[in-house]
Amino acid sequence: MTDMSPSSQPNNLYFALWRWHFYAGLIALPFMISLSITGALYLFKDEINSTFFAKRNIVMAAGAMLPPSAIVAKAEAAFPQSHALSFNEPASETSSANVIIATQQDKQIVWLDPYSGQVLDSVPRNREFFTVVKHLHSLDFFGDIANMLIEIVAGFALVLVVTGFYLWWPRGQRGGVMSVRGTAGKRVFWRDIHAVSGAIAGALIFFLAITGMPWSGYWGEKTHALADKAGMGYPQGMWDNVPNSDMHANHMMDKVGWTLSTSPVPQSPSHSGASLNIDDAYKIARGSGMARGFQLNLPKDAEGVFTASVFPDDLSQQRLLHIDQYTGQKLVDVGFKDYGAAAKTIEFGINVHMGQEWGRLNQLLMLLTCFAILLSSVTAAIMWWKRRPQGRLGVPPQPHDKKIYRTLLIVMLIFGCAFPLTGLAILLMLGFDLLLVRHIPLLRKAFS
Repeated sequence: MTDMSPSSQPNNLYFALWRWHFYAGLIALPFMISLSITGALYLFKDEINSTFFAKRNIVMAAGAMLPPSAIVAKAEAAFPQSHALSFNEPASETSSANVIIATQQDKQIVWLDPYSGQVLDSVPRNREFFTVVKHLHSLDFFGDIANMLIEIVAGFALVLVVTGFYLWWPRGQRGGVMSVRGTAGKRVFWRDIHAVSGAIAGALIFFLAITGMPWSGYWGEKTHALADKAGMGYPQGMWDNVPNSDMHANHMMDKVGWTLSTSPVPQSPSHSGASLNIDDAYKIARGSGMARGFQLNLPKDAEGVFTASVFPDDLSQQRLLHIDQYTGQKLVDVGFKDYGAAAKTIEFGINVHMGQEWGRLNQLLMLLTCFAILLSSVTAAIMWWKRRPQGRLGVPPQPHDKKIYRTLLIVMLIFGCAFPLTGLAILLMLGFDLLLVRHIPLLRKAFS
């Protein structure tokens, strides 16, 4: 939604891109603000949990941890007629344990002191603070269609960065390139803040948009399928010699990495004898070298498996281990080292996106990018408000040479092949602009 004019004669490409930069910004702006706020919060998940929610997450170290069975029993006792679904090992000596249980009404997360078994807190799983933040970030709260809308917005963010760079390019002028002119009461002041902040952070904004795409509904699913089919995703051969259920890992696990989210959950082939208890399964997982803080999911039925998983900041420590609930046999044991090239690349991008790769530096870099998105969005709204004609939307003028749309259409078709949902949205916008706005006087006036 930038507000620039070329210093030379009217440039058809300039006006066309300015118009589409405006349209993309108009649609994406409220979502970009939401994404930047929720993303900034999630970057500091551990820090917020250890301060604002310290009551349930931080404990005093006091000797040896109770057996997982004792901790699980305490959690179940706090909610009569409930049963445990998973046990989360404390990530450190001063971290609490937590158990996810199923009650007659819902699923609860119960935090406990791993040394005394005292219940520290409980909350419905879908109302835990960062679960809410995550679902707001992806719009999962509002269903599949809303989640696809976020995918479209991420595609628009790519469009905004590319067109924004073109509009920002100096073309001989000095002001507003790396400096801010005027005062807060002037439109040029807000225009320069918008342009300069976007230019400085544009590459990082592009990075956040593209690395967020793998978790999207349509594009992420298709990318996952292509990577797996090409042998560049998760190592499917590890599941060949074990019976598999119809469930995928993301159906039964509270947290799972992108690569393994669609991997099948095996079944326990023995189906006979006494099942191992949680303490036995915990010892097997711990003895296998799982990184500290792993989650242990309990079998759902007589054919189910124990599943130990950990997805820490250190990518090399990612691990998923399925254990036969009767024999203790390790049915599938897969880690980051086993992923294909595409999966490793995407996981790395996601890790940087979430501020987990280079410690505090990574967090601060992504936080500054979130601030840049917020600043660009707010300044775009302000300068649009200041430049809009009374009673009209104030869309930038159409290019003088309408043939430029043919070139843009070819570019958009190529872009649409890479990002189908965004491409479809752009085609609908293009049709609206060319077929309706241009030919209906009322719309032409409103959008002028």
